[in-house]
Amino acid sequence: MNDKQIDKLLVDIARGDNDAFAELYERTKHGVFSFLYSYLNNYEDTEDAMQNVYLKIKTNIGKYTPDTNGRAWILQIAKNIALNEIYAKKRATVNIDDVDIKVRDSLPMGVSQAMQAALDEDERRIVILHVLWGYKHREIAQRLGCPTGTITSKYKRSVQKLKEALKEAEL
Repeated sequence: MNDKQIDKLLVDIARGDNDAFAELYERTKHGVFSFLYSYLNNYEDTEDAMQNVYLKIKTNIGKYTPDTNGRAWILQIAKNIALNEIYAKKRATVNIDDVDIKVRDSLPMGVSQAMQAALDEDERRIVILHVLWGYKHREIAQRLGCPTGTITSKYKRSVQKLKEALKEAEL
């Protein structure tokens, strides 16, 4: 299928033609699947991502600019979905109970010791999940089962405690 044919189908889909959407799916599904699989390396995950790609095409068709590269537009959607899936899986694999153990080697000795001395277990988890793993306070709150405001205030207090402990260690 060439780029002009893909463009025509995308324009028809934007006009509400469901037959054009079905044809686009049938004519592009193998290429999109292969592209997604190159990122995800898992058949089931790739199937799920495929559904998301075509759902995203349908819901975002108004953002497509006619007479541009429709294939590239579709593959960019697929790439974004694949990367989001990879990122979500990476974040989901963090075992909150093992957070302290997994990061001890990645911190400078003084910081690790200061954290152990100055912060309780919950405070260490919150700081580590936010600073080293990149979780947002809302995500930490969901994982720990408490309000976001509690996480935010504990984080701020923990950082202050840690700063004070590090200053004391330097003296």
